[in-house]
Amino acid sequence: MRSARVATEEHVPHTMSRMGDVLAGFHAVWEFESDSVLIRYERGIRTPKLFQALGERRIPLSAVEGVTLAPGKRGTVVLRLTPRPGADPLMEAADGQLKEGSDPYRLVLPAERETLAEYYADELKGLLTESGPAERHLVAAPEAPLQFKAYDGKASFDGTSVQFRWSWTGASSAKWKAGDQSFPVAGLSGVEWRSPEIFEGHLRLVPRDPGSARSLQPDQDPASVVFGLGYGPVHESLPFAAAVLAAVRTRGPVPAVPAPARRDPADIAERIRHLGELHQAGLVTDEEFSSKKAELLAEL
Repeated sequence: MRSARVATEEHVPHTMSRMGDVLAGFHAVWEFESDSVLIRYERGIRTPKLFQALGERRIPLSAVEGVTLAPGKRGTVVLRLTPRPGADPLMEAADGQLKEGSDPYRLVLPAERETLAEYYADELKGLLTESGPAERHLVAAPEAPLQFKAYDGKASFDGTSVQFRWSWTGASSAKWKAGDQSFPVAGLSGVEWRSPEIFEGHLRLVPRDPGSARSLQPDQDPASVVFGLGYGPVHESLPFAAAVLAAVRTRGPVPAVPAPARRDPADIAERIRHLGELHQAGLVTDEEFSSKKAELLAEL
């Protein structure tokens, strides 16, 4: 396999049907193929953490409906692909909440490379044939297993189900009463992600049952985890949401639920201690305390 060629002003390829034509910008390198653009993100200290988490992504041209080239900040130009609605689970989950600098479809270049960027923009436009909402995801989602730490618990996804395990200090009494949660993707209809960079950031799982209301606040809803300063950062929670959303869109039958693993006795003891504190504070009734304590002891 021959090495990739980095395009320069002196060497402009005649066609993008050949493999290996490369355009390098700040934080990313785009490699052009006849039917896709392979984006490789850098891992430098200045690179947005979301880009580092994504690593690389192949964007089929069938997932793109437009290409723009515009002046950037401080002597740069920006080449951007416009994805079709619904073609990329990451952008669908983000729902317009990403900051400009964290947009994975932007390639920022020095202004002196504008002529070269314009050439590639024109070439790409000539290859685009699709527009409008996509019927299915065309860009691969981040792969499971994935996990992140929210303010009120830990979220994990193994490809078939989402697990929420509540934390000792952050979770509300409503979530403690409900207990740790497991949601098979076959029982979900979607995911609601609200960026941790805005007020009341959270990740909420949307059940398929149309009778299930979402009237509860995220901190009271056992189908949600809430973010906060340093919790649920974009580069962890957004790929997680995208992976779950992609699995929901291609869901199959509800998987068999394996027998739960035995818990660490020290972990159970700590949970019972915390439950006792809630009981003493009047946040848990005598009946709820006895029932939940028996539940925890049964896990030993």
